[in-house]
Amino acid sequence: MMKTSGNRQGVKVPKVPENVLERVRSLRESINYHNHRYHVLDDPEIPDVDFDALFRELAELEQKYPEIIVGESPTQRVGAAPVAGFAQVRHEQPMLSLDNAFDEAAVLDFNRRILERLDREEPIKFAVEPKLDGTAISILYENGILVRAATRGDGSTGEDVTHNVRTIGSVPLRLSGSDYPELLEVRGEIFMPRAGFDALNAGARATNEKIFMNPRNAAAGSLRQLDPRVTARRPLDMFAYGIGIVRGGQMPGCHSDSLARLGEFGLKICPESCSVVGEEACLDYYRQIGEKRDRLPYDIDGVVYKVDDFDLQSRLGFVARAPRWAIAHKFPAQEQATTVTDIEWQVGRTGAITPVARLEPVLVGGVTVSNATLHNFDELSRKDVRPGDAVVVRRAGDVIPEIVRVKIRKNHRRKAAVKLPAVCPVCGSEIIRAEGEVVARCSGGFVCSAQRKESIRHFASRRALDIEGLGGKLIEQLVDMDLVRSPEDLFDLTHEQLADLPRMGEKSAQNLLDSIERSKETTLDRFLYALGIREVGEATSLALAEWLGGLEQIQNASEEELQSIEDIGPIVAAHIHHFFCQTHNVQMVASLIDKGIYWPQPKIRNSRGSAFSGMNVVLTGTLQSMTRTEAKKCIQQEGGKVTGGVTGKTSLVVFGMNAGSKLQKARSLDVPVVDETSFLAMLSDKKT
Repeated sequence: MMKTSGNRQGVKVPKVPENVLERVRSLRESINYHNHRYHVLDDPEIPDVDFDALFRELAELEQKYPEIIVGESPTQRVGAAPVAGFAQVRHEQPMLSLDNAFDEAAVLDFNRRILERLDREEPIKFAVEPKLDGTAISILYENGILVRAATRGDGSTGEDVTHNVRTIGSVPLRLSGSDYPELLEVRGEIFMPRAGFDALNAGARATNEKIFMNPRNAAAGSLRQLDPRVTARRPLDMFAYGIGIVRGGQMPGCHSDSLARLGEFGLKICPESCSVVGEEACLDYYRQIGEKRDRLPYDIDGVVYKVDDFDLQSRLGFVARAPRWAIAHKFPAQEQATTVTDIEWQVGRTGAITPVARLEPVLVGGVTVSNATLHNFDELSRKDVRPGDAVVVRRAGDVIPEIVRVKIRKNHRRKAAVKLPAVCPVCGSEIIRAEGEVVARCSGGFVCSAQRKESIRHFASRRALDIEGLGGKLIEQLVDMDLVRSPEDLFDLTHEQLADLPRMGEKSAQNLLDSIERSKETTLDRFLYALGIREVGEATSLALAEWLGGLEQIQNASEEELQSIEDIGPIVAAHIHHFFCQTHNVQMVASLIDKGIYWPQPKIRNSRGSAFSGMNVVLTGTLQSMTRTEAKKCIQQEGGKVTGGVTGKTSLVVFGMNAGSKLQKARSLDVPVVDETSFLAMLSDKKT
């Protein structure tokens, strides 16, 4: 029976089962790892179709238990961060991903949610198009001239690949006509047609060069060449599928008409794109495209449905990582049979012990699969996978491989079932599995070199302290030689110690020391992310820094205060609170600060007499004159504090368009509320 716990109103709320929590943690860790391999390194270990299976499972769990949703969850986010070697571009409008549907029921549910949100009964007109298997691109035109092209990256920040996109023949350097907006952002998909892919690999075989596994990898690798002359020789193509920023002009009021206008501007539009009315027409389109899929000159992995009317899109809005008005209907996963050669145990940064099946390499949908995670011991036992077994491997989402089932063979003598090891395979420490938990963990902590290496690698990673030159192999050397036992030790390394390491030398040692010194200047959110607090990713770190403002406030925050921050639930709040209650963690943080790590402090104006001085303010809805981040800064500069949830301690609620439950709750609690006009007047009164 599921346990329940009471809330302030005395209503019994189901408690999330521990096995669900651990499954969610395991899914997030696996998805993040393969996101990095796919989006950052362009070197996926596994097929894409399985990625969607894991992603779908995580999304379903989060939908069933919304209280477990956190800002750093892969579902809240899109994708991974840009790699070094290209200038970074901040997307003024985030390049969001799409939620996925894998069956007709999910599409029907998508349509039902739209009708309910819009409170209407008449069928919706959808723009429909194939989902190309390429790489997303944002192209900016100023006065009709191509001025910048950027990859999606992590959705907020991408890579500047203008020099490469300019070499693609289907991308106009100057728009046709004269009625285009002064500033127009075109979004599309860069891909490699099948014929071009075959020719590219044929040439590579003739010259003993790299062979690409599939057109998607070839397109992504070609787009990210530092030398545009290499890209120019690659047979890349692009279809425009939408618009982003529009200034100094107008575009049509619906998606399908906007695509037609882009075609008039000289951009290439997928010829299979069209519009339909109603859910059944969407499903008919899916079946039609599925039938002709193998005859298309390019790879696709599904179709996309988008609410056609932009006004309706605006009313429907977004969740953290995806629009509510669009969904990708994926084609069925592909499966192949292979053999398990061994089952090994890996140790993660948090000590989690994960079984990994090593497989006889098998080509599944153009990707070679040689291993598959089994997530945890319970999953391994449930599927009863053993070395020597014949298994069916499925590509879920074209990224992560999954063992679907074991194929029992006649007269095949199976090996003994795999048991959970009693001690860590890396350090020999006892493996502990708490009662009711799914994940087993090594108890060694920093004694375990695997955990130590992973923790330090995370601390120094690009999105954390960004210590350039401190790669995985060098970290292994430093840990194995006992020169680094914790992150603080990095700042005590000497030139002599580094120069004596194999393949280092005087110059490399000095470069690394310089990089370590530069890393001391960071931001609060990067520093928090670098600490490696369980389930605290980049989004949560940024939320903590923006909403609480300082390290001391974060360290002293109660779980209730942490939960008032948008997108931080009870589980993550408990992890954060527990981390800063541990003496050794507090000492580590203090030591890092003592060694010179710092970040700019927010500038707070003299708030004496300010209308916001000492107030707890909640922002809800869409403001027209500024972004929510800009509004937060204004309130903080006037001495106020911006929180995520409405409570009895809330002083004021500022609401904009489409304000929802927070505004209703404020009124039910008799908390003062002001609209955007009054909010601006309060700011103006202070300035005058």
